[in-house]
Amino acid sequence: MMDFEGFRREQQFAHMWNAVRIERAKRHSLFTFGESRIPYYLICEPATDGGMVQVTRGEVRVTRPAIITPGNCDPEFHEFFESQEEWEAASLLLSRTAGFSNLKLHNHTAGRQFVSDQVQEVIDRLNRQLDAEEDEEMAILTAPAELAGMAILRYTAERIWESVPHNIQELRERGFLDI
Repeated sequence: MMDFEGFRREQQFAHMWNAVRIERAKRHSLFTFGESRIPYYLICEPATDGGMVQVTRGEVRVTRPAIITPGNCDPEFHEFFESQEEWEAASLLLSRTAGFSNLKLHNHTAGRQFVSDQVQEVIDRLNRQLDAEEDEEMAILTAPAELAGMAILRYTAERIWESVPHNIQELRERGFLDI
C-alpha cells in the first residue's frame, strides 16, 4: 500500500521550502564548537489586498555542544514557528537529516516594521545599506508572511550544511578524526 500522506507532506514541504528566498547570504562558516550567530533581515511579502511589506531584524543562535551526551542528542528549536502546519512541514526535514542532531537553535527577533508596498524596493534599500556598512554577516530573506519561520529555518539549515566541510577540516586538524 502506498503512503499518500507521506507524499502529500513532502509536496507541502517542497512548496513551502521553495516559496522562501535567500536574497543575500552570510559568507562565513559556523563555528565547529560553541555558539554561532546568524543575523538576518526577513522581508515578508504584503497580502494581496494592498498591505505593506513587513521587515523583521533577527538573529539565530546556533549552539553546538562541546561534549555530546545522551541528554543533548535531539535538536532544540526556540521561537521559529508560529503555526503547527509550519512545524509539521519542517519536521519532515529534521527527520531526514542528522545535520541538526545535538544542536540548539534559538531565534530572536527585534520587532516588525511596515516599510513599503514593494518587496524589491526593500531588498534594494537593505542591500545598499549593508554594502555601505561593509556588513558581510547580515542575510536578507524573503517569504510570504505565513512562512516566516520556514524562511529562517531554510537559511539556518543552509548555513549549517555549508559549514560542514570547514567543521570536518577543523576536527581533523584538532585530531578528533584520527584513526
